[in-house]
Amino acid sequence: MFSGIIEEAGRIVEAEPLENGRRVWIEAPAVCDGLGDGDSVAVDGTCLTVVAREANRFAVECIGTTLSRTTLGTYEVGHRVNLERALALGDRLGGHMVQGHVDGVGRVRAIRREGDHVLLDVSLPDVVQEVTVLHGSIAIQGISLTVNAIPEPGVAQVALIPYTWEVTNLRDLKVGDGVNVEGDMIGKFVVHYMEQRGAGTDDRSGG
Repeated sequence: MFSGIIEEAGRIVEAEPLENGRRVWIEAPAVCDGLGDGDSVAVDGTCLTVVAREANRFAVECIGTTLSRTTLGTYEVGHRVNLERALALGDRLGGHMVQGHVDGVGRVRAIRREGDHVLLDVSLPDVVQEVTVLHGSIAIQGISLTVNAIPEPGVAQVALIPYTWEVTNLRDLKVGDGVNVEGDMIGKFVVHYMEQRGAGTDDRSGG
């Protein structure tokens, strides 16, 4: 479990194909502090397991399913990634509950500055759209964000404060780029519950 509060923007320093996936080495001095084999790290919002560690870098492996549902298969050496170590019991939950289970890839529709803030419009996968509400929570590239507006169906707008813009990889984005998106966990539970209730309802009013 994660909070969506990015600890560091690391950099990919090696990437090699595997039989059914990819192994990626990420340089990240701050996140490596205390990190061990088997620990969970969210890489651009995708929960991955540390399989090796050397000094200021660590390796993760992405299986084929992960690569097909996220943007991780497109990253090359030099690409910056948002990183967050898994929460420990008793940690402050500064963002919202993020599982690190990316629901799909969204697309950047617009990036524009408004005063000190940057407004980012992202088209959403259907599974995220149905649980996204105005002023609700959403995770984009692993970052816990609040839906600032819904400019049109299937599009969410978030407002980025200068700190978020500077310390994450969102400032590397261009219009048309793909982003990893995870819908609000509570919203997903509510939708699933309502669907199950609807499926289980039968009309007993007949005589």
